[in-house]
Amino acid sequence: MKPDRLAGRIAVVAGATRGAGRGIAAALGEAGATVICTGRSSINGRGGSDYDRPETIEETAALVDELGGTGVAVQVDHLEPAQVAALADRIRSEYGHIDVLVNDIWGAEILKGPPPQWDRPIWELDIADGLRILRLGIDTHLITAHALLPLLVEQPGGLLVEMTDGTAEYNAANYRISVFYDAVKSAVNRLAFALGHELTPYGATAVAVTPGWLRSEIMLEHYGVTEETWRDADAPAGFAESESPRFVGRGIASIAADRDRARWHQRSVTAGELAREYGFTDLDGRQPDAWAGME
Repeated sequence: MKPDRLAGRIAVVAGATRGAGRGIAAALGEAGATVICTGRSSINGRGGSDYDRPETIEETAALVDELGGTGVAVQVDHLEPAQVAALADRIRSEYGHIDVLVNDIWGAEILKGPPPQWDRPIWELDIADGLRILRLGIDTHLITAHALLPLLVEQPGGLLVEMTDGTAEYNAANYRISVFYDAVKSAVNRLAFALGHELTPYGATAVAVTPGWLRSEIMLEHYGVTEETWRDADAPAGFAESESPRFVGRGIASIAADRDRARWHQRSVTAGELAREYGFTDLDGRQPDAWAGME
């Protein structure tokens, strides 16, 4: 992708602190966009984050700058409607509209637990944790859509991306970790369809996107490796098809730069599928596809 393909575009990545959100913000920056990076973890404090981790939205914004875009860090708790409304007011005042909204808010990696805790019946799970997962994974997306989509429909051609885990087809046929996790990831796919229905009259595109096996900061730490040494991880064989967060980000940047992006409208796609369509690669030149053969 040419480095200036998204020059002049205004993007919001909600949940840009780490993981896929940071990778998406970085890839939009590679393409020259102005990227408003939101999240709870900031140099000004954790902002209610469910994680006690070092990554911040300011680091993400700086990475966007380094890669050729313009990064803007805004601390927002997307569970708080007043904070998201204030974000919308600021964007309207400073930019007038947005071209791309990426709803990547999650924050429940710890609550969903490690693999030994998966596949347990609902009555063996902590109900408070389960309901918190629903709040973090669904309510945040609805609150953000309610406040920011009016900015996306100010002019035709806007793009809404709902980030999830697993395509609609895959999740419809496969149980995902727990009833709470399953409900969230299935719901987010449906949100892209439902919000897409509402966006159609305004000439906007909505699509659900899932990365494959993502080498997030949390995942790398779990295996005791870095992005440079990930191949040394003592991990299951499927980890060989894992991908950096930048990979799915390049997929989303490719959709945003595609004049025919409406062909993805109300669909659910993987990063691997987008790579095959647009020809981009991961940081190491590969086109990994952890979903191959799983659909």
